[in-house]
Amino acid sequence: MKKKMKQTGEIIKKICQADDFTLKIYRTKNHFTRFAQNAITQHIDGENVEIQLDVAFDNKTGSASVNQYDDENLTMLVEKTESIAKLNKADPEFVASEGKHNLRQPDDPPQPTVNLKAAEMVDDIRKCINNAQKKEAQVSGISERYITENYMLTRNGFEGYDQEAHFAHSMTMRKGNVETKVSSSINDHASFSMDNMIQQLNSQFDSLQEPQKIDKGKIPVIMRPQAVIEWVSYLIWMYQLREADEGINPYTNQIGKQFFGKNFTLRSSVNNPLIHAPLFNRHGIPTTNIDWIVKGIINNMQTDRYYAQKKGVKPCSVFNIDIEGGKTSEQEMMKQVDHGIILNNLWYIRPIDAKKGEWTGLTRDGVLYFEKGKVRNAVVNLRWNEILHDATKRIISLGESLPIRYNALVPTMLIDGFNFVDVTTF
Repeated sequence: MKKKMKQTGEIIKKICQADDFTLKIYRTKNHFTRFAQNAITQHIDGENVEIQLDVAFDNKTGSASVNQYDDENLTMLVEKTESIAKLNKADPEFVASEGKHNLRQPDDPPQPTVNLKAAEMVDDIRKCINNAQKKEAQVSGISERYITENYMLTRNGFEGYDQEAHFAHSMTMRKGNVETKVSSSINDHASFSMDNMIQQLNSQFDSLQEPQKIDKGKIPVIMRPQAVIEWVSYLIWMYQLREADEGINPYTNQIGKQFFGKNFTLRSSVNNPLIHAPLFNRHGIPTTNIDWIVKGIINNMQTDRYYAQKKGVKPCSVFNIDIEGGKTSEQEMMKQVDHGIILNNLWYIRPIDAKKGEWTGLTRDGVLYFEKGKVRNAVVNLRWNEILHDATKRIISLGESLPIRYNALVPTMLIDGFNFVDVTTF
């Protein structure tokens, strides 16, 4: 399809009369198999294409999209987009399209993922269902295979083509009041093990019988990778230079300073084989290795093209998550504090005070209480309030970083004094 995309770009370049344009073509060939209540309920398989055109006359912009490559649709796309731009108000933050860049050589998508058949996915789902039936429980979830091609062309000379493939599986098992979920996404299906996922699900499920209430307060936590990625995703959402300069987030005037804990390092990496890195972002900025936070010191913050131009810095954005880990096992972590709780996951995360960086949320998918190095019992879910960057200052130890998502490498964290403010009824 690369040839077809380039041909489409030539057509747009020829017929577009606007001062500037950016053409983006996204092609997906995905397969989804859903299952619920111990039965497969739906298969969705198909190819989709989106052809998006952004144009500008001076700084008046317009945007539209179609989903077909034929000349009639492409002509209509150009005409509609240009008419919108001519009718639009001037954009005071308009930035001309990206120029030519030398992109690094793309990697071929992993063939075991590209060639994955629906029958193989169904066989694995049967394992999930058989496991749930043995436990007299019910399981629901989805298996997903994604194949994506991405092409971009601009008036100012940028041209880029990229492709990727990844596989994802998630499932929730429930019996009575006991419910827990596991999920994973991975680039190369050859390294995926449904047996390991089922083992993880069973371990969580079996440990959650008869949860007990514990008192709220500041408690040490072992935060497993799935919980860590949910937490860090919200930290990244607010990690913007412009918002820092405008006083909206807590990072005002903090670049180059020790702001996070010394045990916290966050990067985006283009040469780590365990996580996917696109060749360029949605604006045509090539991806490169970026040290966002190194041993607690802020090195870079996300900056869009307009604000980067205004500040005289390079635009950049988080395109994958690579959090530096350590070598401490979960068993060793349980011995480093007198007692604490293990968190499988977090959800319903919402801001309390964006300026302070304070958030609230709930635990989910099982909470375990441990004491003197041993798990004692399950506990009911808890509500927490935390200033996320402050919590990194209380990291005691880190586990090995694992590919919890196809674009995220995350460790287990032992964090002291995590602030729990309420106990739920479930």
